[in-house]
Amino acid sequence: MGKVRIVTDSTACFEDPNFVADYGITVVPLNIHFSDQIYRDGVDISAEEMFQRMRHARIQPYITPPPISDFEEVYKELNKTTDQIVVILHSQQFTETFARAQAARMSLLGRCEIAVIDSQNTSVAMGYLIQAVVEAIETGADIEEVVRIARGIVPRLYSIYYVDSLDTIQRSGLIGRTQAILGAMLEIKPILTIEDGTLITMEKARTHSQAIEKIIEFIAEFTHCERLSILQNTTRITDRTRMLQDRLALEFSRVQAPVLLYEPLMATLIGPDALGVAILEGSGKDIIP
Repeated sequence: MGKVRIVTDSTACFEDPNFVADYGITVVPLNIHFSDQIYRDGVDISAEEMFQRMRHARIQPYITPPPISDFEEVYKELNKTTDQIVVILHSQQFTETFARAQAARMSLLGRCEIAVIDSQNTSVAMGYLIQAVVEAIETGADIEEVVRIARGIVPRLYSIYYVDSLDTIQRSGLIGRTQAILGAMLEIKPILTIEDGTLITMEKARTHSQAIEKIIEFIAEFTHCERLSILQNTTRITDRTRMLQDRLALEFSRVQAPVLLYEPLMATLIGPDALGVAILEGSGKDIIP
């Protein structure tokens, strides 16, 4: 009954701001806590507003997952027109969103087939996964084929960031207090990546130019690249952005890299002033020169 419908969470980011509406994707928002105030991500507060508030907030925000009831309501509504639902979510290492989406499946047990997929990533990388799944659905793929395609793409998703301040990654537990103090003294800029769904420190740099060179080295490891985006806290072209764009143009002349925002969940983990890239590794057709 009906084609496969897609559900995701509010950490998914897309190059096309109309993508969600155009393809009828249902987004379940995470909750952003600023002191005693709670905002639904993307509904009550935008990513731009989140970044702005983080820079001036005395107490930094934190994220909580949607309640199980939110997923139950979404599933029941979609079940009026389909019995095939695929739920694509950010890494279950970041919040309990995946577990709650799984638990909500019980409300429609036997009436609707619901597959919950861990993207092992977030932000634009997760958006790349959803776009590929939508393309398959538009060609008539059923839920089994969609799940197979999605699971094949997950290992081809990559995100890498460098951060200028160590405060947030210390609060999120990525480094200890001693490391943060020493790193600040030495002006170290950690370079982070998401590996098997976990955010880890991969490299260190001392300057912006060194950090950008290490990002370029990371990209150069891929012999094929299907999609690539620059991630930051604004769509404006800053000096750092231009430096990265110039290096990309020099090394990979055919790569198109739009500048997009990363999302509030990642901001609570690495801070509001990071710079990075999201990559969908190609399957052999799109070769980086």
